[in-house]
Amino acid sequence: MERTAVSTSSTESPQVALGLVVGAHGLRGQLRVLHFGDGPDELLRHERLVLGESEGDPEAAEFEVVRAVPGRRGEVRIGLVGVTNRDAAEQLRGRLVMTGAEALEPLSPGEYYGYQLLGCRVEGDDGREIGVVRGIWPTGETDLLVIESEGGTEHLIPAVRDLLREVDIEGRRIVVEVIPGLLEPA
Repeated sequence: MERTAVSTSSTESPQVALGLVVGAHGLRGQLRVLHFGDGPDELLRHERLVLGESEGDPEAAEFEVVRAVPGRRGEVRIGLVGVTNRDAAEQLRGRLVMTGAEALEPLSPGEYYGYQLLGCRVEGDDGREIGVVRGIWPTGETDLLVIESEGGTEHLIPAVRDLLREVDIEGRRIVVEVIPGLLEPA
């Protein structure tokens, strides 16, 4: 699983968080955006972005992008129409930077965006029900799927091809290989 834009929305075309505004850059209103996923490419290619407190934020606002370039390690610098000074940029600190799921780059077979995995049922290759994907923790090397069992216990399962035996996005089902120690509570 390479790219991991994250969303918890369940609408037909959810807003998918690509990054988080962490501050201002310079005096002319550029934003410093911490990018989610494997790299800055997804954030750098959009002409319009939505900024909001959460994916379901009814107050979220769409902006036209005037400039997007790589910044510090893990960041992108983005200039938006209407955000013209440092104070305006600082007021956006803490906002998610999002786009509609339909605007995301298509992935290769066997690759999934994080929002596609959220809410999927997870079962072991031995037929046992494990739980539902409730979150994804990016760790740098391998993302961890946060699986919540029916009783509320959480399991952390690495999102690697060797463990994910079957991923059926349309059927909302993931089958994992159950190896010793994998299902210890988190």
